[in-house]
Amino acid sequence: MVDNRTEQSRSALMSRIGSKNTAPELVVRRLLHAMGFRYRLHRKDLPGTPDIVFPSLRKAIFVHGCFWHAHGCRIGQPPKSKPEFWGPKLARNKARDAEKSAALREEGWDVLTLWQCEIKERTLLQEQLLAFLTR
Repeated sequence: MVDNRTEQSRSALMSRIGSKNTAPELVVRRLLHAMGFRYRLHRKDLPGTPDIVFPSLRKAIFVHGCFWHAHGCRIGQPPKSKPEFWGPKLARNKARDAEKSAALREEGWDVLTLWQCEIKERTLLQEQLLAFLTR
């Protein structure tokens, strides 16, 4: 499949995609706040810079976009154009995620990874967050 954008147009579009304060992350943060939990954001001193951190509980949450972190769901399918670029890139992202989660666990942190596709079901998300934060 051929990309319907020029290389410059695609580059400009991709460069505007942020790594912090994404829509799925904001949904999780609003829900946590409504549940009465307070947290810290993007702690750079921790491996992988977790999106949401509960220092007193030693718990960290990563909110991953299905595409960028190669979830494999419907949203997370790699593009058909330029597989020689996207295949290794997404594989590196996935390997890096596993390394950073393992490093956090080695330091005594509990880690939860939430996926963009899982966030749509609010009731299940709330139950999952509550179970993670209260165990």
